[in-house]
Amino acid sequence: MKKFIIPVVAISLMATSCVSKKKYVTLENQYINTKGTLQKTTLEKEALEGKFAKIESRVADYNEKINSLKSDNSSLQDANDVKLDMVGKTAVISNNTRERMRETLSKVDPEELAKAKTLKDSLNLAISYNLKNKFDNSDLTDSDDLNIDIDQTVVMISVSDKLLFNNASYRVKNGAYGLIEKLAAVIKSEPSMDVMIEGHTDSRTINNAVVQDNWDLSVKRATSIVRLLESKYNIDGSRLIAAGRGSTMPLVENTTNDNRAKNRRTRIVILPNLDKFFALLSDDQLKE
Repeated sequence: MKKFIIPVVAISLMATSCVSKKKYVTLENQYINTKGTLQKTTLEKEALEGKFAKIESRVADYNEKINSLKSDNSSLQDANDVKLDMVGKTAVISNNTRERMRETLSKVDPEELAKAKTLKDSLNLAISYNLKNKFDNSDLTDSDDLNIDIDQTVVMISVSDKLLFNNASYRVKNGAYGLIEKLAAVIKSEPSMDVMIEGHTDSRTINNAVVQDNWDLSVKRATSIVRLLESKYNIDGSRLIAAGRGSTMPLVENTTNDNRAKNRRTRIVILPNLDKFFALLSDDQLKE
């Protein structure tokens, strides 16, 4: 009976020993796999942390740029309130200038204002209004020998030859200085205006020791007036233009003495410079 029991116990112990070794191997394999997975996960985690750090850095850079752009935009907005630019031939006016123009237009005749359909129309009205006020408040008045015509933004003053020059001469009469001084006062009162002086003659031929022909006389007369405006009345030379038209643009046919007298004239063309006009409006706004 004892001999039979002993082998059974031995077999049982051997079986138990085999099962334990398999479990151990299984557990060891699981451990190795888990360790590998952990290492892989750790590497992936570190890689993700690196990418996340880069993303955070980019976000910080973007935020900094956004804040900088906001600051720049604020500065540009402030600058736009007083800045004028030209894009091609189109006027682009600042907020302050636009507001100033509205103030001027509020004084314009409502019927005239109703005709303004575009920005250009409104600009013409504002400038024309300012120019008319300048001349209404001056001592210059229309007469047979002096005619003032305002066509939108251009003022044309036609002065008879006999008020300014002796016959066939380009030297300004002493008696003409009073008139030229009044013209200079109007020109100086509106710094945004450029001035072109045009000399015109009749059709009779002229040729003497100092004047070659009608072209020469018309240019010399224009230059004489320009020199006076600059040297005696301190008008900036950059605003002045001297031009001679000879006998090419008669008002009437050169068939009678009276007609020829009308054609002998000096025309003062006052041209608002839009760049200067808006810049002055902005400057005025800054001073307020």
